[in-house]
Amino acid sequence: MAKKKTARTKPRRSPARSKTARRQPSVKTRDPLVAAVRGADGRTVGRVRLDVGRAGAARVKRMIYPAGFRWSVDMKPIVGTDLCMHAHVGFLARGEIHIEYADGCVVEHKAPQIVAIEPGHDGWVVGNEPVVLIEFDFEGETVGRLGMPDAHRH
Repeated sequence: MAKKKTARTKPRRSPARSKTARRQPSVKTRDPLVAAVRGADGRTVGRVRLDVGRAGAARVKRMIYPAGFRWSVDMKPIVGTDLCMHAHVGFLARGEIHIEYADGCVVEHKAPQIVAIEPGHDGWVVGNEPVVLIEFDFEGETVGRLGMPDAHRH
């Protein structure tokens, strides 16, 4: 007696999926560079979005400078000094910013780039894209603790 051949059946596909269907994320993910930062204190100062968290003796800050921002226009009236007297050390993750020191020297920073900006500067966002800067500081001790010059020099 001959063996009876059984028909081989293909596994059934769900009617919702076809051969050409691909899984798509159901919700778009937010851009992590500008999303809320867990564990940080957030506030806005002079149109700058500032998120600050502690890391040992240092602070880690994410700053978002909007398009059109200029320190001498947006911050000078709040701070009360002619130039920004803070040192900025970190990673420029997005955008472009130009820094002008008291001696007229202009330094251009464009993401992605490591930045070290000495005290005594004006700064402005270039173009239509906001600037995202991830910064590390020691509050009033940043210059000394990081061995930076206290002012821009050539």
